[in-house]
Amino acid sequence: MTSRHLAITMGDPAGIGPEIIVKACVGLKDRIAKGDLRLLIIGSGAALDGAKASLGADIAIPEVSDKDGDWPNLCFLQADAEGEPIKPGVLSADGGRFAYKAIEQGVRLTQAGRTAAIVTAPLNKEALNKAGYHFPGHTEMLAHLTGVRGSVMLLAHGNMRVSHVSTHVALEDVPKRLTPERLRMVIDLTNDALRRLGIERPKIAIAALNPHAGEGGLFGRQDIDVSAPTIAKAVADGLDVVGPVPGDTIFVKLRAGQYDAAVAMYHDQGHIPVKLLGFQVDPATGRWQELSGVNITLGLPIIRTSVDHGTAFDIAGKGIANEHSLIEAIDYAERLAVGASTSKS
Repeated sequence: MTSRHLAITMGDPAGIGPEIIVKACVGLKDRIAKGDLRLLIIGSGAALDGAKASLGADIAIPEVSDKDGDWPNLCFLQADAEGEPIKPGVLSADGGRFAYKAIEQGVRLTQAGRTAAIVTAPLNKEALNKAGYHFPGHTEMLAHLTGVRGSVMLLAHGNMRVSHVSTHVALEDVPKRLTPERLRMVIDLTNDALRRLGIERPKIAIAALNPHAGEGGLFGRQDIDVSAPTIAKAVADGLDVVGPVPGDTIFVKLRAGQYDAAVAMYHDQGHIPVKLLGFQVDPATGRWQELSGVNITLGLPIIRTSVDHGTAFDIAGKGIANEHSLIEAIDYAERLAVGASTSKS
């Protein structure tokens, strides 16, 4: 348990962020009441009040100032001035503005030590760019705000932990992103994160970029010329790293517990297996019954976790959004914060 608040950013107020935040607070109210968990929500007060009213949630979330000396266990900070009403499911520049300003506030407070970590609800990239903030997503925005040049995306669902060498780039650019320096950074950051989660000696598998790990060079040489020597150097330095493991078997072995994490070469290679397991669908209706999984950004000077789903404008404001991924993200943020404090002591 960390004594500091976790900053929960609302994301785009037109999405399901306000709803899942309110539902998560209700679900965690006993821990919050005991002081075992402290949350500072940052975003649009109008959207938060709207979500509480539509859900009939009888929970007090008092507004505070960043200048207040002591915050209650559950509280709210206005990210920016309210403009025209933001309607659920309607894309707008104001929605993008609030998403950015909430992140900006959360980063500032966490860097200052007022909050222990930042947990982000989803934003809409089109709305973000419409507001004048030209970032491909949260990860790149956080890197910019914290002055970091390189960061790593780690997805987690149960024992499925997958970090990525590249994410939001075209497939034709992926081989150029696989360099010894980048791969070693991903390995080191993944190893450090797993240790902070309580795994003393993590075993990490590296996915092959090419089919059959290149098949001796017939299908490309990146796995032979880049990945294999980098893995060998990591092993020589005392890390437990294996690979390159062909992409069509690595995630089956990861799910079986043969590894503590896998390193994927590109966005879809890593995202598909995690989301396939984390998103449970009702076969009768085709609706999501469960949205599970956490997005963790490694390599930042702050701890950041996030839900592993989007704004879901199509169901925003209908009261049916699932909060489980947000609760998992809160749990991961707390564990990483405690792990970081333990490693410093």
